[in-house]
Amino acid sequence: MTPKHPNHTPLAPSNPNISHEIVPGRPDVGNLAGDQLPGRLTARQNGLRIGYAAGGFDLFHVGHLNILKHARSQCDYLIAGVVSDEMLQLTKGVSPVVPLVERLEIVGHISFVDEAVAEVVEDKLETWRELDFDVFFKGDDWRGTPRGVRLEHEFAEVGVDVVYFPYTVNTSSTILRRALDALTRPEAASLWQQPRTSTS
Repeated sequence: MTPKHPNHTPLAPSNPNISHEIVPGRPDVGNLAGDQLPGRLTARQNGLRIGYAAGGFDLFHVGHLNILKHARSQCDYLIAGVVSDEMLQLTKGVSPVVPLVERLEIVGHISFVDEAVAEVVEDKLETWRELDFDVFFKGDDWRGTPRGVRLEHEFAEVGVDVVYFPYTVNTSSTILRRALDALTRPEAASLWQQPRTSTS
């Protein structure tokens, strides 16, 4: 868990199932919800299957929606981990277009997501220790890779299932980011500045 800044201010989310704190001057820093929300605690007490699906969820698109929908269909309570700005920069080498606070709000308001948390650590086992889920959902790009095999082994030791989902073809944040980049090129900008002609 990220240590609290001495002057940290909790963000008042508009959805009570969004768990995160924001450190003043550092909007990219959030933390996992170590204190269980009532819904997660009730789910655990009732023996319900708790699932965890993590992602950047930047430039939210139908592929993200599909992964979360499929994840929720395989568990009773779904926690969506929204990867922090710093972790995206560290693990993928890109800064998100949409900041963490907004990505948490978007994901937290999806009807089949029971809880949204900021993911600020790369170690998925540490995330499990904080959130105590039963099944981990991941894109199939990890299947059969050294990190995927290691993840499966670590989770098997603590009784967590790993379920892979295929990515939606032709839709990704990378494709959307490239399209946005193309729109900012000088030749594209000139198209937006051309005078409109009347068709009447």
